[in-house]
Amino acid sequence: MILAFDTYYYKDKAKTVCVEFSDWINDKPDNIYSEITEGISEYEPGSFYKRELPCILSLLNKKDLSNVDLIIVDGFVILDDSGKPGLGGHLI
Repeated sequence: MILAFDTYYYKDKAKTVCVEFSDWINDKPDNIYSEITEGISEYEPGSFYKRELPCILSLLNKKDLSNVDLIIVDGFVILDDSGKPGLGGHLI
């Protein structure tokens, strides 16, 4: 199973959406999950994960992850040549 996440922000809230599909060639998702989170942190350059990761984890904690093969996020895994982790790196 593949899970793809994205979050958008408005005021002090965020809506996180997870699209679940079983194969790359599927033209329709198997399921779509969403959640609204309140009290979101302000954007901090170089630390985007502090804002979005709690939203993703909240939704992930409601799923059985035993059949998940891959998680896709809209963010970098590594931010620079020194290996500073981005959103994807913190999710690992």
